Amino acid sequence: MQREIYEVKKERFNIADRQKYILQGVWPKDYKAEAKLGSTVLEAKISRQERVSALERFQDLDFENGERIEMVILLPQQLKNSGKLTIYAIMGDIRILWFSVDAGKLAERQGKPQFYIEEVTADKELHKCKIRGWAAGIQQVDIKLEDKAGREIPCHLERLNRVDVQNQFSEMDIGEKSGFYLEVDYDKQSSYRIIFQAGTERAVFPVPLQRSEIMQEKFKLYCKKSVRYLKMHGISGFSAKVFSKAKNHKNRPVEYAKWLPKHLPSQAELTQQREEKFAWEPKFSIVVPLFKTPEKYLESLIRSIQAQTYGRWELCLSDGSGKNSELEGFVKKIAEKDKRIVYISHESCLQISENTNAAIEAASGEFIVFADHDDELTPNALYECARILNEKRDALVLYSDEDKMTMDGNKFFQPHFKPDFNIDLLCTVNYICHLFVVKRDIIDMVGMLRREFDGAQDYDFIFRCTEQAGREHICHIPKILYHWRCHEDSTAENPESKLYAFEAGKRAVEAHYERIGVKAQVQQGEFLGLYRSRFIREYDPLISIVIPNKDHIDDLKRCIDSIEQKSTYKNLEYIIVENNSTEKETFAYYKKLEETNPRVKVVYWDGIFNYSAINNFGIREAKGEYLLLLNNDTEIINADCVEELLGYCMREDVGAVGARLYYEDDTIQHAGVVIGFGGIAGHCFVQQKRGVTGYCHRIICAQDYSAVTAACMMVKRKAYDDAGGLSEKLQVAFNDIDFCLKLQSAGYLVVYNPYAELYHYESKSRGLEDTPEKVARFNREIKTFEERWPEILRDGDPYYNPNLTLDSQDFSLRRI
Repeated sequence: MQREIYEVKKERFNIADRQKYILQGVWPKDYKAEAKLGSTVLEAKISRQERVSALERFQDLDFENGERIEMVILLPQQLKNSGKLTIYAIMGDIRILWFSVDAGKLAERQGKPQFYIEEVTADKELHKCKIRGWAAGIQQVDIKLEDKAGREIPCHLERLNRVDVQNQFSEMDIGEKSGFYLEVDYDKQSSYRIIFQAGTERAVFPVPLQRSEIMQEKFKLYCKKSVRYLKMHGISGFSAKVFSKAKNHKNRPVEYAKWLPKHLPSQAELTQQREEKFAWEPKFSIVVPLFKTPEKYLESLIRSIQAQTYGRWELCLSDGSGKNSELEGFVKKIAEKDKRIVYISHESCLQISENTNAAIEAASGEFIVFADHDDELTPNALYECARILNEKRDALVLYSDEDKMTMDGNKFFQPHFKPDFNIDLLCTVNYICHLFVVKRDIIDMVGMLRREFDGAQDYDFIFRCTEQAGREHICHIPKILYHWRCHEDSTAENPESKLYAFEAGKRAVEAHYERIGVKAQVQQGEFLGLYRSRFIREYDPLISIVIPNKDHIDDLKRCIDSIEQKSTYKNLEYIIVENNSTEKETFAYYKKLEETNPRVKVVYWDGIFNYSAINNFGIREAKGEYLLLLNNDTEIINADCVEELLGYCMREDVGAVGARLYYEDDTIQHAGVVIGFGGIAGHCFVQQKRGVTGYCHRIICAQDYSAVTAACMMVKRKAYDDAGGLSEKLQVAFNDIDFCLKLQSAGYLVVYNPYAELYHYESKSRGLEDTPEKVARFNREIKTFEERWPEILRDGDPYYNPNLTLDSQDFSLRRI
């Protein structure tokens, strides 16, 4: 069993029935529950937790043996003096303590307002304490702050609309404003108490402010987690965990909350930006469709635009709320003071596309900037756009990195650090999103947003704009310039309720393929919002599978047998390149193979080991229109593996296609290659568990990369010739990476297709770099690679992001 943490994340009483105790958390799959109060067995009903937060859904992808559940326990009338409530997960002889609590503590909370504190932060410099969470009760819950003596403390309290909390309390209507954000000065206080009052009932949450008290609370939590882990995994598992934590302490992932402040421009830099004069000062028109927008969110958006360090902009607000919109007076009052703000009202309600189009029609700028009505721009957003346009005058489309912010606008999370333009990733998911900027001339050519794609109108529009602009005129700004307002624990509504939007997204991808003349079927991917493309062939070309081999006939047999027995694609030939084998059984196997399988041809290389030369030699003997370079220690997994590779490779713009490869233990061996990993180049997501989808689902997304491994690489024969084959100066290392970069220089894309899956029993056919001669050769090849590709090593891999680390392959943040 994987060492996953099975624990309760949230617990509360049913506010309509005080005997029902509800727990939510991660539970080991297929285990039964045993709930006891003292020695009395209680009824415990488990159901899958359907509504989870955006963050939780992302984290769930890493679960192999766990799942999020909700458990309802029916408690007796009398709780006091009943001992402890204990809950065990049981399978056979295995018993895992999942949760325990003193019954007396439960009794104290029965019938009282229920609350959950999501975050407490203390800003030492500003001497402010910030607290966010939610509260619910059978009556309206009032919230106030007290000191130790019970005196009320003045504070800033903001009540927030929390759809996710409303959904959680299915037993009754708790009202919209169940969320809260609280901010208070703490100069002279050592601790506070938050009081949640509903009628005559009240609940209390103590807030420690002194460092010693905070550390004490953290220590208690750490001890609790440690004891739970020890009980679950024993002393050996616990020791291994402690050792791993200590060993990787310096390499642990950087927290975005700590990373972001160090990567936003300082006040001095913002001042300098405001004073800077560009040779060309393009006008940006920010277009925003409004629809019954909460005033405070719209005001935040407007403030973020007025705070821009680049001043040549206009804000075009199209209000699709209909006649007598409550926003009209609010916006006009602001517009009177700032003539750069344009307000467009409408007699009737408008859908998203026509509403946005109305804003575009009112725009007078050379570049159109798209924003949603409740999000925010960073103060340097337009400055960075102007800077890039001055550096690259022919840029027609710009987009930036983005993150999410809490509804109160005080916390930022889930950053999306994107690659440079990546058409195959775009066909898999709308990764561009915000901030999106396009030259007005492009819109005049491609047309406005189309209402038939409502729900994914921006996705369709991005496709049309990028097609018209061409990839050489599309610029990615690798900086966080946009904050997308989204509550950290928000379910963002049930995704199933917006199936029309995902269907519209599917049609947007299909329309893209139709416009560029590519025949493909598009279907929903593994998760809503992801799409999978299957390309339609008009014929089945001959594919030459080129496999170098030196002895290891068991590996070779398994490799060929897997293709012969599993593959649904049959127009194949095998070119086995014999490379200095010494065992007589090897040659006997070759003879038998050629006699029994007419598609097999063995050719004999009699030079020294040179991976590039061996493959080039084999390819000269191949007749296929497409070449599949394949290691002898691989084994295909899915029957359509070859067809998946071929589908992408038959596109005119694609030169090579790579696969998702696993080690024998079902961890990732290859999911694309990033230049810069390990100093030169390395595989992405190495040793991630099978089933994990990686950063922003990148493991399971078809996408373009700078390179893929030649352990399994399909190449178009024409592209191979255009690139000049594999470089024989690179005998062992980096020859496949070099070849992929040559393909790109020749104008081809290199695609990673996760739906072609194989095992790769790594390094069985060649020894390690363990002799002085091998080390010297390896160093020579590094130097050769560095001399050939200095620009990408200096500037960074365009399919990666400079904000992500090169020290590991998991796409985590670059260290501060």
